Amino acid sequence: MSHGGIALVVSGFPRRSETFALNELLALEARGMLAAVFATKPGDGQPPHPDCARLLDRVQLLPAGSPAEQAAALVEFLGGRPLAGIHAYFAHTPAEVAAHAARQLNLPYGFSAHARDARKVAPAELARRAREAACVVACNSDVAGEFKKTGAAVHLIPHGVDSRRFYPRPLPPAEPLRLLAVGRLVEKKGFDVLIRAVAQLSVPFHLRIIGDGPERSRLAALIHTHGLTNQVELCGGMTHTELPEAYAAAHVVVVPSIVDRTGDRDGLPNVVLEAMACGRPVVACNVGAIRNAVKSARSGFLVPAGVAPALTYVLEWLAAYPTFCEKLGQNGRAQVERDFELGYCAEQFCRFLGEIYNQTYPKKGDSSNGAKGRDWVYPERLSPPV
Repeated sequence: MSHGGIALVVSGFPRRSETFALNELLALEARGMLAAVFATKPGDGQPPHPDCARLLDRVQLLPAGSPAEQAAALVEFLGGRPLAGIHAYFAHTPAEVAAHAARQLNLPYGFSAHARDARKVAPAELARRAREAACVVACNSDVAGEFKKTGAAVHLIPHGVDSRRFYPRPLPPAEPLRLLAVGRLVEKKGFDVLIRAVAQLSVPFHLRIIGDGPERSRLAALIHTHGLTNQVELCGGMTHTELPEAYAAAHVVVVPSIVDRTGDRDGLPNVVLEAMACGRPVVACNVGAIRNAVKSARSGFLVPAGVAPALTYVLEWLAAYPTFCEKLGQNGRAQVERDFELGYCAEQFCRFLGEIYNQTYPKKGDSSNGAKGRDWVYPERLSPPV
């Protein structure tokens, strides 16, 4: 490899919700492109995904301090090791640390942007940071739009899902309707909207919500208020060892994301691609870049964000046509295999960084990513499936 490898600057590591970063770090490591990993803060303290074990001894936690101080520590930790460049995960603090360190070392730097991180940076500073970077990678069209406003170039490469770990299995018996939601228990995930939606269902159902976070007590109180303690279960967090079984036990996966009071919103959550890979239809709110994956009436349905009756309507409709769930799941799996398979997406990411940072990397295949925007269909316009 020419000029040494690439140093990566991440935020907290490991963090169970950031499987996209883990997957791409592992891809770089497998190709011999990863020189070092620096974290600007500790991980989330939760049991990590099993694959983290391959990287934990490569991660150096930077001492607390300003981005400039953390960059100085990064340079000292490197000890003069040759590098090709420094790449950051997230447009906020990690990108700032990478930029400071790259200036000291006279190296190129770039960063990957995902969702809220780009909105944590003032627009003028985000534009300056993007123009100075050797590359900006966006994982979805929503965050890419943040950079269109700055006039900076951005390269769109979606995150992938491991279709060998997440794979289709037979649907459970038709009744009760088994629903699954996965994500951090924070406002933007919209789980309160989902609880209000299922409270209006007229069919037997059971909902599992997998995840941890600050909204847990509020959601538990809402479940109690609606008399759903026997039908809605807050399951806590799960790793990739446990999640495939959870998808297998569900008929439908619900992603009720909203734009929260601060303006934060999801990009394209991991749960969407994992559910599709497992052959489960996805009912999601039309927020961020979710429409890049979920195709209404083909792999699931998109509904307006924050509108509980719309979620209720679609779930009732799917309960009435259980065989259609299987067809939607098959279509979703096919789309993952075509557009979002982990090996394919990781290949695009590693090849692109190799080109930017002048790494020796085999150039094969094409660079299209398949993540085009799709329209959504309001469910009231649906007819029974044929």
